Amino acid sequence: MMVRDFQSVIGRETREQILKSAGHLPDLLIACVGGGSNAMGLFHAFRDDPGVDFLGVEAGGEGIASGKHAARFADPNVARIGVLHGTKSFVMQTSDGQILETHSISAGLDYPSVGPEHAWLRDQERAGYTYATDEEALEAFQMLSELEGIIPALESSHAVAEAIKRAPLMRREQIIIINLSGRGDKDLQTVIQALGLDED
Repeated sequence: MMVRDFQSVIGRETREQILKSAGHLPDLLIACVGGGSNAMGLFHAFRDDPGVDFLGVEAGGEGIASGKHAARFADPNVARIGVLHGTKSFVMQTSDGQILETHSISAGLDYPSVGPEHAWLRDQERAGYTYATDEEALEAFQMLSELEGIIPALESSHAVAEAIKRAPLMRREQIIIINLSGRGDKDLQTVIQALGLDED
């Protein structure tokens, strides 16, 4: 609750700005989810608006089947109720309760648990959750950089990747809001290495 309330300025400002620019609420909010603070900050201001769908995007890493990911909701074989860092939620763990190693190209999503309010939203069917792989996030990172001149954080690139999938399935007049929770300057070295580009 404390983290959500600190981050809630994101949702309040988003709500105010979209009503001013479009005249109505969005149809879909998309945000990346590691621990989930940025997503909760966005979602919270729209919690009582049933016409606004919430979609959280976890780190699919190298794919769910590979085991090298941080997608708690996508892999029921390893995500179980547990307590990590003082919080009861879904935790990636062995059958003996040992915390599993996670993987994501994005350090900010490379976390074995998820905020308990996200688990509650999912149980209430108020929010949906999916994942994007490292490869999809890298593609989204490049696309947004090239087309809009916005360099997103690799965390946010997971949300952009899902928006790229969802937009063609929606009507032209529908509105998607993607939460860009950070700048990608910090991730350029990681992207350069992952794409095998010359640093010069």
